[in-house]
Amino acid sequence: MDKALAKLSLRNPLHLCALGLGSGLAPKAPGTFGTLAAIPLYLLLAPLPVWAYVAVLLVSFVFGVWCCQKASDAMGVHDHGAIVWDEFVGYWITMFMVPLSPLNVLLGFILFRFFDVLKPWPIKILDKKVHGGFGIMIDDVLAGVFAAISLQVVLFVLA
Repeated sequence: MDKALAKLSLRNPLHLCALGLGSGLAPKAPGTFGTLAAIPLYLLLAPLPVWAYVAVLLVSFVFGVWCCQKASDAMGVHDHGAIVWDEFVGYWITMFMVPLSPLNVLLGFILFRFFDVLKPWPIKILDKKVHGGFGIMIDDVLAGVFAAISLQVVLFVLA
């Protein structure tokens, strides 16, 4: 097991959340598994009114800054790959105000992963220059914004 991961405890709720409820422990592509784990929670969020969905996003972001910072500090590593709460929030941003359908869930997943992995400007700059819990979260938030805009354009064109 990774020495940094050995410093975390799944019994600690902050560590558990930072690790995406354990999905970040996948040996390969933890960000992808983190995003997949975000989908069932998104399905619970999707029916919420817009104001409540936005409130969940804001609380999840602030909570993510805190829990990702705590996990990162415990590990002694900035933005370890197993920390995937940021993927949860990024995917939920991608899916904001998107009609619920299996195709839209899939398109949102693909677009979010595309922007999260590719990290176009300015996402890459934020990823490299901004540290701490905020730094862990902000690049995925912006990837979610890019993916959300792209998804809305795709849905508009397909309509």
